[in-house]
Amino acid sequence: MNRYILPVSVVGTVVGCGVLLKDYVTGGTCPSKAKIKGKTVVITGANTGLGKETARELAKRGGRIIMGCRDMVKCEAAAREIRGQTLNSHVHARHIDLASIKSIREFADRINQEEEHVDILINNAGVMRCPNWKTEDGFEMQFGVNHLGHFLLTNLLLEKLKSSAPSRVINLSSLAHIMGEMDFNDLNWERKKYDTKQAYCQSKLANVLFTRELAKRLQGSGVTVNVLHPGVVATELGRHTGLHQSAFSSSVLNPFFSLLVKTPQQGAQPSVFLAVAEELEGVSGRYYDVLREKEPAPRALDEDAARRLWEVSAALVGLERAEATPTEETARQATPPPQKHHPAPLPAVPQQA
Repeated sequence: MNRYILPVSVVGTVVGCGVLLKDYVTGGTCPSKAKIKGKTVVITGANTGLGKETARELAKRGGRIIMGCRDMVKCEAAAREIRGQTLNSHVHARHIDLASIKSIREFADRINQEEEHVDILINNAGVMRCPNWKTEDGFEMQFGVNHLGHFLLTNLLLEKLKSSAPSRVINLSSLAHIMGEMDFNDLNWERKKYDTKQAYCQSKLANVLFTRELAKRLQGSGVTVNVLHPGVVATELGRHTGLHQSAFSSSVLNPFFSLLVKTPQQGAQPSVFLAVAEELEGVSGRYYDVLREKEPAPRALDEDAARRLWEVSAALVGLERAEATPTEETARQATPPPQKHHPAPLPAVPQQA
């Protein structure tokens, strides 16, 4: 038996070090133990991946959870699962398609009418490196879902958030924002060759710029807004990337990456932290890399770009404004609304972080 002791000890040590390494690399768990009983949380893309785990974690802390998803069959199933596991009966499924302005407005109208307050809005849903798809309203899918959809939803819920202050908005971006560039002459990828990677990076940069501009506009309102990179997480979001499509990657590289890539439960920790941490009360306009505040890429600090993106986005989604400034007129001319498309039924949009 003695001859087995050393090999077993070595294996145990390696596994233990691997667990510790993964915990260190992934950033660990949310340090806050704060409860949110009585607070209402709206989470988009909550039927799978980060969104589902974020909903589960916040339901454990006593929140009233509104899960906004496109696929209602999966959303209802996820809500039932979370209710059963957390014994929190206040977990509800609601329909929203972030690739449809009409659907976003209907969802926001229902929330505004049915909910007494909205304390936390987590803009979690997203699509990554999909083919050159268009939204129902003719926008490039990644820019339309990842940025424009959440831009419109947040603005439509702002009055409810303000009346519920202190309240929080949390936007999910990505480290990929550092490679993003806002092409205001062709945000919709209609004049240049489509690059699915660059389109994704542009949408993630837009998330950070939107956060910073919104934080400025909400000063003194009691509503804070922050943005985060959750880390690299094993979810369905990367279904269109080469790593998921290559047999070599799946069989050879995935076992190695699994030691470093987060589980959805681990990946949800930064969202939970920004949602509940008492020490973040009043903190706004910040970028978090997992659980640590960091400075985003230089392009994400461009205040003129942030303001221009806001003006262009408002024009594209038809957001009502009291008046249009000359700067807004210039922005609209730089990026005219795309032509209305009437394609065959759209392929499914992954509702995930």
